Amino acid sequence: MELKTKEHIEELQKFLISIADNENIIADGGNIVYRDKFKYKHTFADGIYVREMTIEKDEVIIGAIHKHLHVWFLLSGNITVLTEGKLKEYQAPCTVLSEPGVKRVIYGNEESVFVNVHKNPTNTKDIKELEKQIVALNYNEYEEYIKK
Repeated sequence: MELKTKEHIEELQKFLISIADNENIIADGGNIVYRDKFKYKHTFADGIYVREMTIEKDEVIIGAIHKHLHVWFLLSGNITVLTEGKLKEYQAPCTVLSEPGVKRVIYGNEESVFVNVHKNPTNTKDIKELEKQIVALNYNEYEEYIKK
């Protein structure tokens, strides 16, 4: 399967959901990422939400689509990220500006820790509410968001 467009990445996600066994491939409804599977650390500051996540060696994550421009940091490890035909390897430590509207496939070349920094204008600590504000689960949802 060639992964050159957002449609190709969504096809991969749908395929993986269809064969999910909740051990090797974990899906929660329409998402690949099962939130309890990964190691998260949540930090809150005035107007800011910081999510730290550990990805193990050889794990693959198909991320949600971020709605806003934000920064992420790779604190330790090495990952490879695929976005619409662009494959890039990141070695810690590094800082990356993340554009909105992009779905990423992330592969852990080794155990890696990365941190996303998001705005949190309501200062909520409810993770599900934050995710509604920060990400779209598919391109249709993202297109509806940008129309508003």
